Amino acid sequence: MTYRADRLILAHFGVAFAAFALAILLGAWQMTVRSGLEPAFTSPEAYFASVTAHGTIMGYVMPTLFIMGFGYFVSVTTLDRPLPSLRLAWAGFWLVIVGVAMALPAVFSGKATVLYTFYPPLTGSVFYYLGLVLVVVGSWFWVGLMIWAMAGWKKDNPGKPVPLAMYGNVANAFLWLWTTVGVAVELLFQVIPASLGWTQTIDIGLARTLFAWTLHPIVYFWLLPAYIVFYTIAPRAAGGRLYSDMMGRLSFLLLVLYSLPVGMHHLFMDPEHGTGFKFLQMMLTVLVTVPTLLTIFTIGASMEIAGRLRGGKGLFGWIGALPWDRPMVLATCLSFVLLGFGGFGGIINMSYGMNAMIHNTSWVTAHFHLIYGGTVVIMYFAIAYEFWPKLVGREPLSLKPIRLQLWMWAIGMVVTTFPWHILGLEGQPRRVATFDYTNPMIAHWQNWTIVSMIGGYILLTSGLLFVWNLLTLYRGAEADRQMHYAVAVYPPHRVPSALNGFDLCNGLVLFLMLMAYGYPVAQFFFIKDYPALVHRVDLGN
Repeated sequence: MTYRADRLILAHFGVAFAAFALAILLGAWQMTVRSGLEPAFTSPEAYFASVTAHGTIMGYVMPTLFIMGFGYFVSVTTLDRPLPSLRLAWAGFWLVIVGVAMALPAVFSGKATVLYTFYPPLTGSVFYYLGLVLVVVGSWFWVGLMIWAMAGWKKDNPGKPVPLAMYGNVANAFLWLWTTVGVAVELLFQVIPASLGWTQTIDIGLARTLFAWTLHPIVYFWLLPAYIVFYTIAPRAAGGRLYSDMMGRLSFLLLVLYSLPVGMHHLFMDPEHGTGFKFLQMMLTVLVTVPTLLTIFTIGASMEIAGRLRGGKGLFGWIGALPWDRPMVLATCLSFVLLGFGGFGGIINMSYGMNAMIHNTSWVTAHFHLIYGGTVVIMYFAIAYEFWPKLVGREPLSLKPIRLQLWMWAIGMVVTTFPWHILGLEGQPRRVATFDYTNPMIAHWQNWTIVSMIGGYILLTSGLLFVWNLLTLYRGAEADRQMHYAVAVYPPHRVPSALNGFDLCNGLVLFLMLMAYGYPVAQFFFIKDYPALVHRVDLGN
């Protein structure tokens, strides 16, 4: 990197991965509790406090810090210019750290056992909610800096295409800004006043609707760094070129458009909304598959180019010719496989009739662990392995522990989640600490739960090995600290303005969000017979 921001990026990555290590320890313990083996400290209170901490770290803390660090790295390496304000970047980081320091003690002390979804009427310590607000506000500093950096570059380079990785990075910044509106409004105007005792009732339907605004788009905020790497790093790591720069821009744009107005498919079983709006959001959810299918085609074609350049012959000979010893190539393949499994489960979740069959069962847990823990986190590993030599200036001593860690994570995720799919189809509920396996009706669940627990311990081993690799392996030869991104087969000299900025995109998002959420939110305020349908809960009872 010509303009260094190493300490800033390492600080974000370091805290993110330290939090990740804590979260996977908690996850393994939770799976042991559900298996019926009764580990130490077993109690419903401890279990749900652990689930809250695990979900908060994995849902908000780790990915937010990682994506902020990732974004700063992409900005300085693609634009070849310093961040607009290093001080603001550090200020955002420390706001996130203060937020985490406020939220997690409240959870571990048992004063905020509300799960990471914190659905009312569950309420916890105000410090938990304020901590989450600070995490979001700190991330908004990153959003502003990314938009500012791209705007400055475009001003100095009129008419030139924004580098593809930076375009995807800013797409994710806008996605995150839109995504956080729902949860921010819920926290500031509903949950925090209730937690402070300023209000005695809370509208559960409105709270769940506002959280749904955030609940599904946040998945694509987690996912977009992986997609950016698919397009801009994986083809080069494989020894080839990107099949299409335009396809990458279109995919990033469509992910922003299609991922935002779809959260209400999590409320299919809730009574607050009519079937018309549920059907609308179901159809919009289907469209999210479009940029994913574009990506699978484009990256598949890019990998074929690399394989054939490396001497691959015949219909499938290019596959064997790929450099599978390189962690980025291996991780990309494993990520796509896990995305296929997780995406299949998502199709079930978004289909109204089939959703009723698996609603609030372990099937849902399997789906989001495959998408997040599988597709997303395994690419976070690969990104860290790719960036680490650039940040610390040294190559790894060996790639074998890295490949072992990636394989263990993929295998562990499959062993963990496949039993959950089976148990979900049999009706095993999620958000339950323990089961009475002496009941002959569910006794057979225990065997599958233990298999899943074994997968959880494989994941724990892999996760700790990842941290160990970062701390110990990078002591080899001096590294080339210049970051190199994939070049398209036909590098664009100009692109349409709609694919080089976000004015049109944000206008379309505003229209779609008004269409998807305008009436569903307004009804809580303006429909007179609404209380007959859904009720406000008295928090004093």
